[in-house]
Amino acid sequence: MRDDLKAHVTDMNVWMRLLFMLLFGVIYSVTRIVLIAVVILQFMWVLFTGDKNRPLLSFGNQLSTFVYQIYRYLTFNTEHRPFPFSDWPGDAALITGEQETAVESSTVEKNEHKKEDFEDSIDAASESGIEVDEKPGPRNEP
Repeated sequence: MRDDLKAHVTDMNVWMRLLFMLLFGVIYSVTRIVLIAVVILQFMWVLFTGDKNRPLLSFGNQLSTFVYQIYRYLTFNTEHRPFPFSDWPGDAALITGEQETAVESSTVEKNEHKKEDFEDSIDAASESGIEVDEKPGPRNEP
């Protein structure tokens, strides 16, 4: 047990991670200030123009993704270091757990419908006297 503890305490990767975590803690503090500025600017833009500022909207999306990446790194959910050690996040929206579940259930429903359609076509073919291979998918005929 003592040898394991000594190995963990003297592991340079753990101490390097601490340095990166401190760095990302500082970066996170700066992003909070930038995020407040984005919120205020976007609000003022909408207040005076009645429409959203698209570049600011895009930057806000990228910034929120960056903050999310920092959270994941700080909480040991990933070993992937965020920007500046990797690319700046794109403008694609984050997928939340709720959205992932919706996407998965939609995929399952589509597959069930395909299976039902295939089974219906087999039944129809059988009734008409046509022989049908009951395995769905591509055929390898010469």
